[in-house]
Amino acid sequence: MLTESTGIAASGHAETSKAAVRLLESGGNAFDAALGAMCAACVAEPMLASLGGGGFLMALQAGSEPVLHDFFVQTPAHKKPAEDIDFYPILADFGTATQEFHIGMGSMAVPGVVAGLFNAHHLCRLPVSEIVAPAVDLAREGVRITAYQSEICHILKPILEASPEAMQLVATAEEPGAIADEGSVVRNPDMAETLEALAQEGPDLFYRGELARHLVRDSEEQGGMLQLDDLSAYRVAERKPVFYTSHGARFAFNSPPSPSGCLLAFALTLIESRDLADHRWGHEWHGVALAETMRATSKLRRELGVDRHLSAQRVAEILDPDHVRSWRESLRNRALFSRGTTQISVADKEGNLASLTVSNGEGCSYVLPGTGIMMNNMLGEEDLNPDGFHNWSPGIRMASMMCPSVAILPGGGRVALGSGGSNRIRSALLQVLINLFEFRMPLLDAVAAPRLHLERDHLSIEHGFEPETIRALQQGWPDHRLWPEPNMFFGGVHAVVRHPDGRFDGAGDPRRFGAVALAGAG
Repeated sequence: MLTESTGIAASGHAETSKAAVRLLESGGNAFDAALGAMCAACVAEPMLASLGGGGFLMALQAGSEPVLHDFFVQTPAHKKPAEDIDFYPILADFGTATQEFHIGMGSMAVPGVVAGLFNAHHLCRLPVSEIVAPAVDLAREGVRITAYQSEICHILKPILEASPEAMQLVATAEEPGAIADEGSVVRNPDMAETLEALAQEGPDLFYRGELARHLVRDSEEQGGMLQLDDLSAYRVAERKPVFYTSHGARFAFNSPPSPSGCLLAFALTLIESRDLADHRWGHEWHGVALAETMRATSKLRRELGVDRHLSAQRVAEILDPDHVRSWRESLRNRALFSRGTTQISVADKEGNLASLTVSNGEGCSYVLPGTGIMMNNMLGEEDLNPDGFHNWSPGIRMASMMCPSVAILPGGGRVALGSGGSNRIRSALLQVLINLFEFRMPLLDAVAAPRLHLERDHLSIEHGFEPETIRALQQGWPDHRLWPEPNMFFGGVHAVVRHPDGRFDGAGDPRRFGAVALAGAG
């Protein structure tokens, strides 16, 4: 898609993208649109996004440096013994595999989405009441369940069945105890009222007022750990991104304490020397270089403990040319031995870009009464707790693999992109960026092209690589799986481009039924 317009949005749901476009056409900028789309995603994509979760906004204002807004979740300031909290496993059924998640009141971390909405409002033009209006209308009028949303709900059915209130978020009024069928309309009137109240009263309602007190009371009585001080002390952190330059473009990635940006920049730096463009996409050289780079990046992540101890200085040491050179030599010598997330990318005619990633984990099954908000289960996320459950440090911002990103291109073009998919986020973004800048693919082709993902020593190979490449990968990685068709397992990259002449391009990842919408296109 390439056309003239006043703005463009790409996201994981058509209603989410429509909300962004509505705000662009109402006089808002990319940040109004991204924040409004985030609220709409909490209605349209309730198992992926929630006001009870956390996220990141990479904000690039025209004429300014990018700024990373970190509104991810935080650990509670006080721990309870594991035996005193409500924390238990459920088994999610992906059809071909199952995965264990942990939910319950004891899996809740301090949420940041509401704070993120208000903290970033200074970038916007419209009042908060107008920003949340598309989501309010959507919650009252209802969202038609798509095949993808139905699939997610059935995968996470044990979480929904854990409380009647959770099930109601994805059920019709006629059948409140069952996941709505594809095509059915689901409404969330409590969410509509909550958004309107927040717009009127501000974030204190959620962090210090009536909603905060109700959440803390339920947490204390039902085996959670959140206290009022946890909520009232929460602050959004504005950070300098991890910058990376390649192919004449300047990229801005997520910054410490989250390791995603550092690891993505390291992987891109590592693979630069592999001369991928000298070979066609899907060639054996391409596939093996990708897998080896993923293995090296995972090894670096493990050995240096970047999930636990990452600072700006440590990032500089990791990306130091001499350090990268030593890892490249390891590759030449063959010495070397992932969730509920959604992405929103928006560009406007003035050159503003917003890349926003938000997550609720899988949700803990507890819905804050009267709000329509399911709280997060980030303390029950294995990826976010590398030292094991209940071993987190109190009162700290949790690290994440989410990596909303922007890039300034040669000639003045701009790109915003990001992905859902937990540990697959990093590998998905790596491959899309390589497709764009090494193989010069059109944006939609770069997003849709088959992917690899390496998790420990297990290599997942999406259908579409050349037979010789697949054989080489199978030989190099005996522990592997061939996926017969594109799958949401490999992430969901939603991206937009603003070209120097004012035209826009956008791509929603087909693996997650991504949707692109244009503002003012007639």
